[in-house]
Amino acid sequence: MLKVQDLLEIKAIDGLKIVAGVEGVQNHISIVNILENPDAFDWLSPNELLLSTGYIFKDNEELQNKIIKELSEINCAGLVIKMKRYFDKLPQNMIDEANKYGLPLLELPIGYTLSNVISIINEKASGRYDLLNRQTLDMHNLFFSITLEGGGISRISSMLSGTINNPILIVDKNWKLLHYSEHEDNNFSLQESLDLKSNKPIFTKEFIDTIPNNLNEMKKSIKRIYNLNGKKIICRVLPIAVSQDLYGYIIIWQTVRNLIEFDYIILQQASTIIALERIKAKEIEEVKLKIRHDFYDDLLSGKITSSETLQTLCDLHGLNSNYMYYCMVINIEVKEVDKFEDMIIGKYKMDNIAQSCVEIVYEKSYKANGEITCFYRNNRIIVLVGQNEERQPISVSEAKQYATELHDELGKRIKKTFLIGIGQQYQEIKSLYKSFSEANEMIRLMQHMNEKNEVSHFEDYSVYHLLDSNISSSELEDFFQKCLGKIYEHDKLHTTSYISTLENYFNNNQNVSETSKAMYLHRNTLIYRIEKIKEILNTDLKNSEELLRIQIALKIFRILNKNM
Repeated sequence: MLKVQDLLEIKAIDGLKIVAGVEGVQNHISIVNILENPDAFDWLSPNELLLSTGYIFKDNEELQNKIIKELSEINCAGLVIKMKRYFDKLPQNMIDEANKYGLPLLELPIGYTLSNVISIINEKASGRYDLLNRQTLDMHNLFFSITLEGGGISRISSMLSGTINNPILIVDKNWKLLHYSEHEDNNFSLQESLDLKSNKPIFTKEFIDTIPNNLNEMKKSIKRIYNLNGKKIICRVLPIAVSQDLYGYIIIWQTVRNLIEFDYIILQQASTIIALERIKAKEIEEVKLKIRHDFYDDLLSGKITSSETLQTLCDLHGLNSNYMYYCMVINIEVKEVDKFEDMIIGKYKMDNIAQSCVEIVYEKSYKANGEITCFYRNNRIIVLVGQNEERQPISVSEAKQYATELHDELGKRIKKTFLIGIGQQYQEIKSLYKSFSEANEMIRLMQHMNEKNEVSHFEDYSVYHLLDSNISSSELEDFFQKCLGKIYEHDKLHTTSYISTLENYFNNNQNVSETSKAMYLHRNTLIYRIEKIKEILNTDLKNSEELLRIQIALKIFRILNKNM
């Protein structure tokens, strides 16, 4: 294995000398590289010997010191500077820093080109790779055996931590914890330093924001500093990726020892194995999800008729078949500007929005007065609320209050428009499909009638549902014209608002004072309108049958409003 001190004996680069950092002369050299970019630290690896003309730091003492410190923390073999280009002699501050960190600092005579020196040293260093390759192959076989035995991420993490002698954290692509392995010599306990239990990113936003978005393309680890109560913890962050797909990150909590070249190779292998584990877990979860969704589809379409089958499937998928259930459907309104020409992009974005909605529903499930089951289909979130049969059935107002709070929370956090339809509660789960149908019908009616309501219970629209689903449009229009056609034509001809006045009058139980307040009208103005309506309709608005006909006609007007 080629070491830094061996460079002094290579005749082809005679005149090379060490001026500082002699403590590191036993550092192994794996490869030689050129350092002419001050932002190249994320791309460097342990045991690299760096060559430079010094151009990038010739007039910057702070950068000179930073380079020595960074190369030392990465475990680079040393830094060789070509003399007489930008330095007649090396700055004392660099010499002091190199001695402080034990990083070999060498002077290269001006007569040598950097490319020639790289070629000479790489040729000498190539012989050490046979042993490294054998060690690497042994570790690969161990990781592969763990995978074949079904050991999963937990055993891989444990072995990796033991091999590189540092604590390990494995997170998903959203920085949520998948697994961690502590190390007995770690003085900064992971449990005491990080929030390892909550279903949220375990690192601070400031730390996460320092990670490049294209880290999965870099295919290597980078060094970052985590600030822990004034203490700076060195972390190495490695993407878990296959091709361009990112599955998470490995974070090395570097508190026990610095990493060496072999550690970085093992980390790369572990990253690939963990990525395969994540792919396998994702495929298994997708199969489970498909089976679960098929069950929900059959349940909500009323296809499961056998009580025994229903009981078995409910137990399997976490529903209590003895509970009373009602269904709530949340529709994400897709505006024209939200539509995409690319269907794949559109589906991906909608899935992300829907998944965020599901998470919020579960987050607010404690307000539901029952047990929540939530999933999504395209742009609709389906919420099943189950109640113990011994509890009082949930009232319409309670269901609407929960839905309204949920609607407000979704609107605030997702920044979309939502409509929520609520079905009736049923004593038996086999009738849940009726509640689902009712909730969907509420969404349809709210969209069809262009109402301002954003949360509606089936009982709010039961008359509309009866009229709209059982009678043809032509019959509805004929009924309306016979009952309120004259008022409608008068409004069109004279730009009056008698239809609206009638609606408000009945909504306020024919109370003149309440109606005038609701419409911001003077009492006498309202009375005049009512008298005019009586005159046009030739009625005194007292006959119960006549009042029922008018109210039905007003509801028909809402159903037909877009077409009239």
